[in-house]
Amino acid sequence: MPVKNVTEGREGRGADAELIARIRERDVHAFEQLYRKYFGRLSRFLLNLIHRPQLVEEVLNDTMMVVWNKPDAFAGSSKLSTWIFGIAYRKAMKALRRWDQPVEDPDLDLRVSEEPAPDQQAGLEQIQARLATAINGLSADHRAVVDLTYFQGFAYAEIADIVGCPVDTVKTRMFHARRHLKRMLAGELSDWI
Repeated sequence: MPVKNVTEGREGRGADAELIARIRERDVHAFEQLYRKYFGRLSRFLLNLIHRPQLVEEVLNDTMMVVWNKPDAFAGSSKLSTWIFGIAYRKAMKALRRWDQPVEDPDLDLRVSEEPAPDQQAGLEQIQARLATAINGLSADHRAVVDLTYFQGFAYAEIADIVGCPVDTVKTRMFHARRHLKRMLAGELSDWI
């Protein structure tokens, strides 16, 4: 799980608070800044959640339209990112219920880290492929919990707010997701989880 610097978190909250306040005043430039700030993280999260690249842009734009049209709905009781990811999660789950076509590319994975040393590249690619395949085998709810925890850095309480369920449900989903991943990644890879 990514380690966050406490001061960076406070500064990020201050910047987010300023942006949402400006958006409430209909400041288009503030909205553009917020969109650019969250575009990459939300795109990766949505792609990993819904596995349909053609829907990612639609769900992302629907999410950001809620932010633009209803900025007063953000009460400030959580981080802005928690609120935005919650909107994205609900929009994605609604899109999944509407969409009945098969997944186009289950091996698509945008979780690429910094370039490793040349002698590590082949092994890393094999590990990433196995991990991506295992994660893709999870249900959408389980993928969301894994992605929000390990790739987005949210705590269980924040994930509960995002997906709209109790913290204990998040813990249960994580338990089942880990159990599935351990089965799928038998051997040396199960030590990661």
